[in-house]
This record gives sequence, C-alpha cells and structure tokens, in this order.
Amino acid sequence: MKIIVCVKHVPDAAADRTFTEDGTTDRASVDSLLSELDEYAVEQALRIAESGETDVEISYLTVGPDDARDALRKALAMGGDSAIHVSDEDIEGSDAFGTSLVLARAIERHGFDLVLCGMASTDGTMGVVPAMLAERLGVPAVTRLEELTIEDGTVSGRREGDGATVRVHGALPAVVSVTDRSGDARYPSFKGIMAAKKKPVETLDLADLGIDPAMVGRGGARSAVDTTARRPPRTKGEIVVDEGAGGAGLAAFLTAKKFI
Repeated sequence: MKIIVCVKHVPDAAADRTFTEDGTTDRASVDSLLSELDEYAVEQALRIAESGETDVEISYLTVGPDDARDALRKALAMGGDSAIHVSDEDIEGSDAFGTSLVLARAIERHGFDLVLCGMASTDGTMGVVPAMLAERLGVPAVTRLEELTIEDGTVSGRREGDGATVRVHGALPAVVSVTDRSGDARYPSFKGIMAAKKKPVETLDLADLGIDPAMVGRGGARSAVDTTARRPPRTKGEIVVDEGAGGAGLAAFLTAKKFI
C-alpha cells in the first residue's frame, strides 16, 4: 500500500503573526514548523504501517519554499520512507484551489492508495483542501475522522458532528483527513532524527508536474486578502460589583454583548 501524507510548513501559531503588504502571511518574521494538525495524519500513517497487515510505503508531500523541507524532515524523523517537495517561485500566493492542483498532480505522479491529511492547516485553517484533492483525483473523500480503520480495501472511521456521531467509509484509493482526536502524535526519537537525514527527498517544480504557472500563485488565485489590520489591544474588563443586584448586572452585561 502506498500512503502519501500531505504536510505543511506553517508559522508558529504561538507567535505574533502578521501580513505583508500584498496580503500574504509574513513568514520571514516568525519561526515556522510542521503544522501540528498534520502530525495526527503522520501518526495514523505510521500506525497503519505498524499494524503489519500489509506492506506499506509512506511518503510525505509538501508545497513551499526551501525551508518547507524542515517539515518533511520532522515527519521523516517520526517515521516513514521518503518525501516529495514541490518548490517553485510561481506557486507563492496560491489559494486552496491552486494548492490542491499542485498537490494532486504530485500525488498522481507518485501513485497512491491512500492520501492522508490533517483536518486543516494551522495558518489558513480552511479545511477544504482534502475535499478538493479527492475531487481532482476522482476518489472518495472520507474527512474529519476521529478514528481510522483500513480493512478489505475499504477505509472507515467515526466522525463527530454537532448533533450525532456517524460512521463513514469509502473504497480505496481515497483521500482521508483526521482530527486532533484521532490519537496523539509520537515524538521523534534521536535514532529517527538521525535516520531522517538519509531518507530521500525528491524536489519537483511546476514544469515537472505539467502545470501552467498562470493557474497558480497570486495570478491564478480565486480568493485574495483586500485589507488587514492588527488585532486591537485588550481592554480592561468590566467589573460587576455585587451589592445585592450583582446577578441582574451580570445578566445585563451578557445581554448587551449578545451572549444570551
């Protein structure tokens, strides 16, 4: 079984992130790392491989500039066999449509039985790329799973909704996304970190994938950021003094803020 795990190199969510003048995230001003939500997809791929039911080849795929390789090395340190890095200056500024196109072409080129993704990236937080990938690849999309099972050529799992818990399934090949409740991701061991340095990483560009640069990047994006503004500083909270009517004062405050 060939498993491809899509991972992303993102700005640290704990850092003070800003935008550049052209409306894209300023990645140079903060440290970046492997998206935490993608680590859950990496963990699920490794668990499938460790189940021993079938021979599994795990490859990691990312799109981004040179430093995006750090995300691939982190994933390879956790486990897996190889990685694919799509890097091209014309990709910069791509939206979800452009990103899904690049990912899909790279996946088709490599071949796959299962594509695993996190539920969303921690920078864009759109969560739509897995479904777009499935559409472009012409395979089922089995998304937002909290548990994952592969059996007899079928992927299945549990999805928690607002009002119900459902079980979803689809025939392989398929695209699957998992949530942060699917199982804690492992930490890379020292042995894994050293081994990751020797694992192959293939570098591709748009020409390798047969993609017209006009279809991606800012020029090909179907969405754009018009304006940005810094988050306003936190103001001092309102204190409700209870002198016998504290409950009424609290209720009035909550009503004014439309919390109740």
